[in-house]
Amino acid sequence: MAKAFFRLQKFLRRTQFLLFFLTAAYLMAGSLLLLQRTRLVIQQGSRGTSANQALPVPEGMAGVGIADPRTLQNPRPSPRLLVGTDAMQEPAPDQRHGPRWLVSRNSELRQLRRRWFHRFISDQEPMQTAGFKAMKHTAEHQGTYVGCFSDDSRERTLKGAVFYDLRKMTVSHCQEACAERAYTYAGLAYGAECYCGNTLPATASKPEECNSECKGEKGSVCGGVNRLSVYRVEEPRAGARRRRNVIYRGCFRAPENLTDTFPASLIQPNLTVEMCSEFCSKKEFPLAVIRGRECYCGFPTGRFSLHDDGADGQLCSGTRNASSAAQGKYCLVYQTPVQDTRCTDRKFLTTKSKVFVALSSFPGAGNTWARHLIEHATGYYTGSYYFDGALYNKGFKGEKDHWRSRRTICVKTHESGKTEIEMFDSAILLIRNPFKSLMAEFNRKYAGHLGYATDRNWKSKEWPDFVNSYASWWASHVLDWLRYGKHLLVVHYEDLKQNLIPKLREMVEFLNMTVTEDRLLCVENNRDGNFKRSGAKQKDFEPFTQEMKDLINRYILTVDEALRGRNFTGLPREYVPR
Repeated sequence: MAKAFFRLQKFLRRTQFLLFFLTAAYLMAGSLLLLQRTRLVIQQGSRGTSANQALPVPEGMAGVGIADPRTLQNPRPSPRLLVGTDAMQEPAPDQRHGPRWLVSRNSELRQLRRRWFHRFISDQEPMQTAGFKAMKHTAEHQGTYVGCFSDDSRERTLKGAVFYDLRKMTVSHCQEACAERAYTYAGLAYGAECYCGNTLPATASKPEECNSECKGEKGSVCGGVNRLSVYRVEEPRAGARRRRNVIYRGCFRAPENLTDTFPASLIQPNLTVEMCSEFCSKKEFPLAVIRGRECYCGFPTGRFSLHDDGADGQLCSGTRNASSAAQGKYCLVYQTPVQDTRCTDRKFLTTKSKVFVALSSFPGAGNTWARHLIEHATGYYTGSYYFDGALYNKGFKGEKDHWRSRRTICVKTHESGKTEIEMFDSAILLIRNPFKSLMAEFNRKYAGHLGYATDRNWKSKEWPDFVNSYASWWASHVLDWLRYGKHLLVVHYEDLKQNLIPKLREMVEFLNMTVTEDRLLCVENNRDGNFKRSGAKQKDFEPFTQEMKDLINRYILTVDEALRGRNFTGLPREYVPR
């Protein structure tokens, strides 16, 4: 009996092992088969896309060529082009320049641009912090540590200027930023936030409560939760730096009652621009106004908006020693280094937005700048369909919020296509001159948000390939939003730049928000933001060949016709001819 039982037990063990082996082999075979089928589907889909969805070239432009987006996955230039009788079917003559062949381009380019958008995020951050590294190494001191203070976010004492760097903040970085704007104190909080001002916070805290390590400097303390590590800024060449940062705004007719218009004033014999600017900087005002020996400090307001053209420029031209202003009718206006803080407070929406609004544009069309304007005008963060670490680190906190959370006033997107567009209830469609947009996006692609592509980049084969692919995307992006967008406000970048306040007010009203005139004037005073390309400008040269110009001009005419067909204003005249 025992022997029979032992044989049965041995058989069951072998059967169990055999079943386990067969099950594992079955799963492996199924996985291999699934992978092989997926590979075949992808290959077939790719062949179908390149053969059937390639964008036909406008008439007379066959020599230019449209680059295959799949070849652009590799950063090295590829000689493969899609133009030719073997690569694509010849479109009907009446379909060459219409919206259909532009729309078909989207499905092919969408995957390409998503890869390109996220490809350079990690590379942009080191590029954009290069200036900060230079400041860190050239700092000659650490200033004088004053102490740890409590920080009330509702009513800050150090509110003269606010900066964020959620990856690279250091004590020297904050001190240099505050010193450049002529502030006396620099305060750091949460390890990444920098605040400037000329008055110390009222409530001191225990030193151990400032316990947040600086994000960009191990071993250094940058405040804490609702706590500020405050330093007194010491600048060896303070006078020279402040004079350099004073900007002449112009000669304007003085308001009737200067005392009521400006909250601070000074009467000084032999008054100079430096004296008035330093006095107003200490009072934390962005405007220094000089009339004779009188100095006034304040903000742009409805009474004194700096928009009036009543003052003849000749009355003050060449007389910045205030001689013409002595008559009392006119005054000289200067921009101090101090930041206008009336519109710098921002937050997320307290309740979810009922209307899902997109801020849509082609890359390089000024979307980041428009977000800066909208955030400062409304006081609410904007979101993004993407996550750009460089933008988040510089204060666009909506970058990290999920784009469908509805906690932001609008959502940045460069997407097009029926599915992506119909997700939004309405949209602000921002359009910029394609020649300028292409150059701006090419600069961003190779040098980040603030840099310029090198001569080597412009002269490489990457540039013509880039133009051939992205020029068609510029057109198809607009056409898709015109076709599938539910409720659109079309804004031209050039109009927004030239008529900032009227256009920005129109955008804010479209977002169902109300804003005061003083806040709009504050936005205008801070119009550039932190992502305007500055420093050495790129050399004056013409990067577009005649073939490129002809190609882009045809796209411009197509988009202009589509806009007018939807009863929108056509493209600005400066777009064509080139």
